[in-house]
Amino acid sequence: MQISGDLTQKHCKPSEGAVKPLLPEEYESYLSQSLHGWKAIEEKEIERDYKFKDFQEALDFIARVGQIAEEENHHPDIFLHNWNKVKLTLSTHTIKGLSENDFIVAAKIDA
Repeated sequence: MQISGDLTQKHCKPSEGAVKPLLPEEYESYLSQSLHGWKAIEEKEIERDYKFKDFQEALDFIARVGQIAEEENHHPDIFLHNWNKVKLTLSTHTIKGLSENDFIVAAKIDA
């Protein structure tokens, strides 16, 4: 599957109703073509670990992630650990799996 368009230029859409979770071959295309460092976990979420020079840099990153999440109305789980590491997990809870929204937010975070 070829990904169409730059994910950072897209916006999240409501994912209720008839939206189905992405199949492995669909989300693997996003991971291999558009995102680097993210990995799929049990076909239901994607996650990535980040490491920063200090605690404040990690907190600043979390604040930027929060702004993106609010703008897109799609929110990751955020885990700050070992004072300078952040793990982000994205999933579309309403469909109990992955949607394009997860990859849009991941791409915007990485940008």
